[in-house]
Amino acid sequence: MKVSFIGHSEVSNRDEVKQRLRDLLFAWIETENADTFLFGSRGDFNALGYEAVSELKNDFPHIRRVYVRAEFEYTTAEYDRYLSTEYEESFFPESVRNAGKAAYVKRNRVMIDMCDRLLVYFDENYAPQRRASGTRIAVEYARQKRKPIYNVQEAEQYAIRNPS
Repeated sequence: MKVSFIGHSEVSNRDEVKQRLRDLLFAWIETENADTFLFGSRGDFNALGYEAVSELKNDFPHIRRVYVRAEFEYTTAEYDRYLSTEYEESFFPESVRNAGKAAYVKRNRVMIDMCDRLLVYFDENYAPQRRASGTRIAVEYARQKRKPIYNVQEAEQYAIRNPS
């Protein structure tokens, strides 16, 4: 099963959200064969998801971290070496080429299309000052695609046992 992470760039309750992620991901890895995790490159939620998956990789070495780039279509050998220390795979989606300001929206759509489940950190009341919320755009797209969406911003949804 493939899981994508998309969320707001700022997470206020980082420790709580990271623990929710660990609990949920542990359960999915153990009972539902989650094995591939797709990450973008921006914000707190992405970083928390990456940290949680990387920690779980110690107990589940078969899981894969995939970096879906919205920047750097062409990479140097040095950057590729760096990415290979952090991710098992990295790629630049064709649909992102020449996307300009829409690059992150298009990258998120690729991640949503590829995943079986979408993990988000989404606050309905969050509204950036100068632009549309990329997370809101992604959630709306995932709803249109009828993807299962799990919002870890909403604590009451996550009564999953602690793997520790």
